[in-house]
Amino acid sequence: MKLATFLAPGREGPLAGSVVGERVVAFAGGVRVVDVLSGGAEVGEAAAASESWALSEITLLAPVPEPGTVYAIGMNYASHVAEMGGEPPEAPVVFVKVRGSVAPPGGPVHCPSVVRRLDYEGELVIVIGAGGRIGGYCIADDITARDLQRREPQWTRAKGADTFCPYGPWITTADEIPDPGNLRLRTWVNDELRQDSRTSDLVFGCTELVEFIGQTCTLEPGDLILTGTPSGVGMALDPPKFLTAGDVIRIEIEELGVIAHQVG
Repeated sequence: MKLATFLAPGREGPLAGSVVGERVVAFAGGVRVVDVLSGGAEVGEAAAASESWALSEITLLAPVPEPGTVYAIGMNYASHVAEMGGEPPEAPVVFVKVRGSVAPPGGPVHCPSVVRRLDYEGELVIVIGAGGRIGGYCIADDITARDLQRREPQWTRAKGADTFCPYGPWITTADEIPDPGNLRLRTWVNDELRQDSRTSDLVFGCTELVEFIGQTCTLEPGDLILTGTPSGVGMALDPPKFLTAGDVIRIEIEELGVIAHQVG
């Protein structure tokens, strides 16, 4: 199942529903995506005889508009570690992107006036379901201010600025993705392919990351874990290629869809 939150023509406020083919079917009774992830909603009943729209008619929002916690993992693709001239970490490098960084899959991404080196990071996202287990997967762009990241030992501002986590387009439930460790991930900037890798290059896989974070933090339905980015980030190119106003970032992960957003 593909779980989405969206705006529909003629309806006030966000709706939640299931994407079926090229249409989205709204859940009745005010059911939210997080209700489904937590196992507290009968989805079949909620979607029965409900309204539906073509995907072209609606505007997709962040699937869980206000996730409890957004965790992220640094240096978790062997190829990215190599391009940055480092060594693979002995344990996952975990940081948090603040809730205000969450943005719809279509953006826009806003660059703060203090940032001069804005970069993209296409990533597979784990979405937590009931009991702290993996409920599904989606796509995110871990937008990063490289200049702030380099000069500030804590990455809160570099990684957590407003709109620095566009994600979606929807959450594909875990039962539809039997092998998240072998998905192709690609990122384009203005139609130029920058990243092309597979999740098999992850240093720490999805189950390992959930278990590691769960050792100290209670994972709740709707929490996100951005699993890291592969090689091809703008900072590592020769010469570096940072994002500027008007650039369009497109990230695709097979079986999960596509997100595309512009730097405003």
